Amino acid sequence: MNEKTKGAPALAETGRAGAECLMVIMAFDYGDVRTGVAVCDKMELLASPVAVVKENYQPKLIEKLLPLIAEKQPELLVVGLPKNMDGTLGFRAQACLDFAEKLTERSGVPHEMVDERLSSVMAHNALHQVGKKEKKHGAVVDAVAATEILDRYLTWRKNAK
Repeated sequence: MNEKTKGAPALAETGRAGAECLMVIMAFDYGDVRTGVAVCDKMELLASPVAVVKENYQPKLIEKLLPLIAEKQPELLVVGLPKNMDGTLGFRAQACLDFAEKLTERSGVPHEMVDERLSSVMAHNALHQVGKKEKKHGAVVDAVAATEILDRYLTWRKNAK
């Protein structure tokens, strides 16, 4: 862990990319069936949902994500890391760590892991606030959760500078 990430070990786990320059960043809310994708602009001001990719087989999922990565050209990938409320790693943490490593390996883009606690709850709340009924949340909630994960990371980067 480098000096830039030392202050927020629960948020940015790897410390691979510091907060030295502004860049396009892509975030993922990796799930068993669906994976939400979000991206921010080069100025790191706005995180936006991009897609929800439905695939439960990780190698195929990565193949489906590579064209999105090529299109958006992020300089960093951020993957949600499931943690329990007490800060310990959740039961899906190892799967998310493996996914992030393989995605970096295939895309050539470095990654960081970000605490994703309550991101799905916040995504559901955001959808309720804009008038979406629970039954209509469907897959869109995963993209909104990825946006929440990216927002957290961007906030951390701004505060780490």
